[in-house]
Amino acid sequence: MMRALICGVSGQDGAYLAQLLLSKGYEVFGASRDAQMSSFANLKFLGINDKVKKVSLAINDFRSVLQAIQQIQPDEIYNLAGQSSVGLSFEQPVETLESISIGVLNLLEAIRFSKRDIKFYNAGSSEVFGDTHGVAATEETAFHPQSPYAVAKASAHWIVANYRDAYGIFACTGILFNHESPLRPTRFVTRKIVSTACRIAAGSGETLKLGNISIARDWGWAAEYVEAMWRMLQLKEPDDFVVATGTSRKLEEFIALAFETLQLNWQDHVETDPSLLRPSDILEGSANPVKALRSLGWKAKYGLEDVVRMMVAADIQKNKEVGMPGSVDPRQTV
Repeated sequence: MMRALICGVSGQDGAYLAQLLLSKGYEVFGASRDAQMSSFANLKFLGINDKVKKVSLAINDFRSVLQAIQQIQPDEIYNLAGQSSVGLSFEQPVETLESISIGVLNLLEAIRFSKRDIKFYNAGSSEVFGDTHGVAATEETAFHPQSPYAVAKASAHWIVANYRDAYGIFACTGILFNHESPLRPTRFVTRKIVSTACRIAAGSGETLKLGNISIARDWGWAAEYVEAMWRMLQLKEPDDFVVATGTSRKLEEFIALAFETLQLNWQDHVETDPSLLRPSDILEGSANPVKALRSLGWKAKYGLEDVVRMMVAADIQKNKEVGMPGSVDPRQTV
């Protein structure tokens, strides 16, 4: 039985990855800073909480990382941990840099110390490219990070490349473009849009306040992106890959689709709030994921319309389960 350690198992990608690996017969260990106190709500949502073995691990503490690896002796390590919000990184740059770049360094150094043939996956980000100005980014596109989060991800990317080249460690970075699901925290703009739209449709009477809605991103479905992560570690030789749908859309389109799915006109319920604008932002991010198709056999099946529809349907179902008054009929999203 293959044994995998997922750092950041309580997050969106970690939960979906755990579900995937369990379906493939893996023994899955999920790491959290304090496994005894974490709620693991996403694992419970997917119905796999009792199937994942929990372990406490602080990735910015080398001793903690080394001890966990020696204890678990995994065949594969997936690093999905670290501060994950671009917006929050402007307020907490030190925490962002430490949890992402130092975390990756500690994991790779612990793998080197263990002298085991452990395959390592690192969660990269399309944010490292900055604004692509309409040019689809590939694995060869130069980095131009525009946030503390992006700077941290760029640093982690090159740490992975260095350990791969210098020490022969099987280490890959997945440069994932935006990928969403109902497991996203509501501080992420896509979940904020969907959850607020659902409450408005249920009669809340509130207004959705957003920053710059003219930005464009390549949005995909998170549950299928974790398949690309797993496939990277099944290659004979390690490599880095852009993972995306290959199609970029404006945030305004995401908003319109969410409200349209609920039979509402978004312009009646959305306001721009200058306080929500970031110090610097990427106007357009676009990707060319052809390498992932060619080498991994992976291609996104779901586009923006599918992503929005599934997120809205999930929020409606959640509202009905908790007995939210006036929940709209899920059939409206079909």
